[in-house]
Amino acid sequence: MAGLEALRADTARSTGGDYSDALIICDRLVRIYSAEGIEVQALQGLDLAISRGELTAIVGASGSGKSTLMNILAGLDAPTAGVVRVAGHDLGSMSARQRLLYRRSVVGFIWQQTSRNLLPYLTGLQNVQLPLRLAGASRSVRRSRSHELLEVLGVAHCGRRRPDQMSGGEQQRISISVALAGSPSLLLADEPTGELDSETAASVFGALQTANSELGVTVLVVTHDAEVSGMVRRVIAIRDGRTSTETLRTDSDGSGQGHSVEYAVLDRFGRLQLPHDMTDTLGMRDRVRLEAKPDHIGVWPDHSAIPPASSTPLSGSDAESTASDTQPGQIEEANGSSTPVPGEADR
Repeated sequence: MAGLEALRADTARSTGGDYSDALIICDRLVRIYSAEGIEVQALQGLDLAISRGELTAIVGASGSGKSTLMNILAGLDAPTAGVVRVAGHDLGSMSARQRLLYRRSVVGFIWQQTSRNLLPYLTGLQNVQLPLRLAGASRSVRRSRSHELLEVLGVAHCGRRRPDQMSGGEQQRISISVALAGSPSLLLADEPTGELDSETAASVFGALQTANSELGVTVLVVTHDAEVSGMVRRVIAIRDGRTSTETLRTDSDGSGQGHSVEYAVLDRFGRLQLPHDMTDTLGMRDRVRLEAKPDHIGVWPDHSAIPPASSTPLSGSDAESTASDTQPGQIEEANGSSTPVPGEADR
């Protein structure tokens, strides 16, 4: 416990002005689960910053840690170590009572299964009014807010229907209305289109875009849907409990069009995760050799190790000969390919 407290104190001291404008701050976030004497590290020092007003997607394979991250941000789970703040709230030091108030007023959550979002015996209007009633809002406020949300999200016609009288897409849009009822700063959606066909999924994601653009709420979506992740400006990939890459889209109007660039994520300690398809092709394992250049960093396989039989890494001289073809601001691989990385001004 002493070690964990020291890490929390250290990360608290080190988190400062770098993330002053962010709504979400995760600094060296760790979550360890213990079962039958076995420890599983779901998050292994994850760093993340999300600005106010962003609509961002998080992707990753099963077991990568994305659902654990969402549960922590939702106040449903607590971190083992590190710092996590949402809208100025330190989630690592909250009491049970504070977490309840946080879930009611700061964050809204949408589950993949609509049965977890809506009470089956209430109408759409009653479901939206319920969190307002629990928060002590007056009848007039409950009525005006719920009607406003149903209208904005295009499901006013479902106000008097129970969930079993709605389509899957209508249920999810009602669920978004419920999550937005308390005017949260952050809306979290865990695979909100996972059980829907492509056309219905597009309408649900359109509702999330509306919540972001018209109501000003920051939206963070976990998804496996390539079409959904292709309709946001920023896609964050998580691998092995850490953020590994980010894809940024520019000049996009929300239709998935525009130019996109994938970046490796460099954390505050200078660590990054090189994609497996690059390292496997070049036989990179255990160690790599780095070489500083005026405008980039070269990354070379360790030729002292015995490479796998299937790999044919280039010699140092062959790899070195490609340096002249590399553009400024790039990490260079030994086969001459390069991955753009942000400059100092972007870090």
